[in-house]
Amino acid sequence: MLRRLVAALAAIVLVVEAAVLVLVHVVLAKATQNQSMSIAGSDPDLMARATYGLGAVMGAFLLLCAVLLAVTAVRDRAPGRFARVVLVVAAVTHAVLGALALGLVGWGAFAALMVILCLLVLALVLYAPPPVGGQDVQGAPPAGPGELRPTSP
Repeated sequence: MLRRLVAALAAIVLVVEAAVLVLVHVVLAKATQNQSMSIAGSDPDLMARATYGLGAVMGAFLLLCAVLLAVTAVRDRAPGRFARVVLVVAAVTHAVLGALALGLVGWGAFAALMVILCLLVLALVLYAPPPVGGQDVQGAPPAGPGELRPTSP
């Protein structure tokens, strides 16, 4: 029950984050176009198009992560290898952006990014893949109920 709730909540939060990021990039691109801003002689139209593109790519990536988490919540099964890689990339990205946001924006942005990071990591941990071939990390078969496992020397 908790696994599904965390995955669904993370999916909802990522959809909201995607919408906010796309909106922020649209506003930045419009401001760049309207003010004809240039950094070190860069083309303002190119900068505006790049800002639109980056907003679209970031929004699409976050929506992909949200869809993967929603599918995980509905199926109540661990995500596959591709989905796990995408979610780990999203978690690492949120960690790096959180560190940058703390210095550039402030504690509020840092806290928001850390909440999203925690939801992503918790979803990944709660849906940990089962051990391969029914064996634990040391390679010994799993112990049955009431069985003692031999220790390795």
